Amino acid sequence: MKKVFVVEKEDNVGTAVGEAIRAGETVGTEGRVTDVTVVARADIAYGHKIALRPIARGEQVIKYGLSIGTATQDIRPGDHVHVHNVESNRGRGDRAAAQAQKGAEQP
Repeated sequence: MKKVFVVEKEDNVGTAVGEAIRAGETVGTEGRVTDVTVVARADIAYGHKIALRPIARGEQVIKYGLSIGTATQDIRPGDHVHVHNVESNRGRGDRAAAQAQKGAEQP
């Protein structure tokens, strides 16, 4: 069984740390939390996140005990959790640069 790293009980995602995960593979948790198992619903690259339980649209995505963003759609256990379904709390430098450029171009 492939493993994902989870630190806190309130984490609703785990991080693929050993190797990539393929859709259909059973995934277990390691770290401080070792009692969660899900089946991957999508391929998940090394370093990316997998949902450990349902995350409703608008709910906080919790990793290592901290909110890393807000779900932009409902996320099911086993789903790949990344920029396509989470809006980061940390801001995106590319968007800030684009906004600054846009503002500089307007009279």
